[in-house]
Amino acid sequence: MAKILLVDDDTELTSLLTDILEMEGFDVVEANNGEQGLAKVDDSIDLILLDVMMPVLNGTEMLRRLREHHATPVLMLTAKGEEIDRVLGLELGADDYLPKPFSDRELLARMRAILRRTQGNGPLAKSGPDCLRYQELEVYPGRQEVLYHGTPIEMTGTELALLSYFIQHPGKIIAKHELSLEVLGKRLAPFDRAIDMHVSNLRKKLPERSDGKPWLKTLRGKGYLLVEDSE
Repeated sequence: MAKILLVDDDTELTSLLTDILEMEGFDVVEANNGEQGLAKVDDSIDLILLDVMMPVLNGTEMLRRLREHHATPVLMLTAKGEEIDRVLGLELGADDYLPKPFSDRELLARMRAILRRTQGNGPLAKSGPDCLRYQELEVYPGRQEVLYHGTPIEMTGTELALLSYFIQHPGKIIAKHELSLEVLGKRLAPFDRAIDMHVSNLRKKLPERSDGKPWLKTLRGKGYLLVEDSE
């Protein structure tokens, strides 16, 4: 049973969502602003549902502070049309976002997709190799760990899942719609920049390759590819 931290100042909405999530088998902890939310974050929390617009400490600032110490997955709840909030949230390490208003079905689908890839329960972790190796990288999907020359690299579960998918398809151009479906578990919507932001974050975290080549290449209008040794 996954434990969810729900952070939103709309008490009527949090009460409704708590009832829905508990009926689906989740254990829910509530907070009504970012300060309360940070105080309730510990290793038992599997996923944070985080509203952006809140008093005392807003969701963006809570996420910024959270990422200084925790890789707990975060699903941002954003106002419809507020693209800047979504982009900033993804830059700061949110795993995905969901614009309000949203349906119960869509919320549950997004939550379960995040939990599958961040708890090592995705298809790769279940049926793939225990360790994926590429250049000096070692990726362990089941235990959610990435090593470079034996040194851990801190990544979110979504970034690790994205890197794992690239390593399985070296040298192949992978379209954004494929990455969105296979890694994020959702169809790519128009103007959805989630994959772009996750790739950008991944690039920043990967160390310089020993051969001097970039890890990832962008092919405008086509997608991304993991650069092979021979390229």
